[in-house]
Amino acid sequence: MSLHSHDGESGHNNKRGLGIALIVTTGIMFLEFFGGLITNSLALLSDSGHMLSDVSSLALSLVAITFAAKPPSLSKTFGYQRFEILAALFNALTLFAISGFIIVEAYRRFQEPQAVDSTSMMVIAFIGMLANVISAVALLKQGDVKDNINMRSAYLHVIGDALSSAGAILAGVLIYLYSWYWVDPLVSVVVAIVISKGALKVATQALHILMEGVPPNIDTNQVQICLASINGVREVHELRVWSLTSGCNALSCHLVTEHTANGQNILMQATSAMREKFKIQQVAIQIETSEYLCVQKST
Repeated sequence: MSLHSHDGESGHNNKRGLGIALIVTTGIMFLEFFGGLITNSLALLSDSGHMLSDVSSLALSLVAITFAAKPPSLSKTFGYQRFEILAALFNALTLFAISGFIIVEAYRRFQEPQAVDSTSMMVIAFIGMLANVISAVALLKQGDVKDNINMRSAYLHVIGDALSSAGAILAGVLIYLYSWYWVDPLVSVVVAIVISKGALKVATQALHILMEGVPPNIDTNQVQICLASINGVREVHELRVWSLTSGCNALSCHLVTEHTANGQNILMQATSAMREKFKIQQVAIQIETSEYLCVQKST
């Protein structure tokens, strides 16, 4: 079963949004790298380094969407949907690494402030910020940033770039007006902290999914109450709720029914309730009678 967020137009839009962001980010990466060398700006160099990770991360996200859409096989019965979660986790880790590098370099520049060509720095940073805004809008308009963690991690990379560019502009203004060269590394540290905060959220969500955690929008107590309220159900046990990937939830459980109950009717009611009320796409329910349960317990 293909993930619904990859089906049809949605999957195509995600790819298109990532493609636009990847092209724009690659161009600005080179602009800011050479601009940072020319102006001697750490803010620009750190932003270009951040963009280097973004280029690889956006490319990885694009590959992840393609892999996640592949159908299940005999050796991969759930398909490749988890590839997106691995890509999101990798993206978060690269954000941490880039942030660490920026902070270390900023500490060195605090010790030995260096002159910066503020005018050129501001022009290049402004161009970079506009490009980042275009990329962010492309991802928001074309992709599923809200519900797809892979798209969200890519979006955070682009937002991190926009913040870095805005910080470089602010630093350029202060350097131009007051010759405060220490502002350049200070702004870099602030941006690195903001980037790390977003990366931590994505990493936490990705690890929660990989650990088969319950989706945050689903209350297992309410699921159990809903199943137990179905006429003919005596007991609910072995209840498991988890996410295959962002936006694709799964459930499995055993329902003990009355001896005279219609098992197929109960199964249809339970499956329908899980899909409609709790938005759980993949439902696997085993119907048992009290006699079957006694046999299982005795063995």
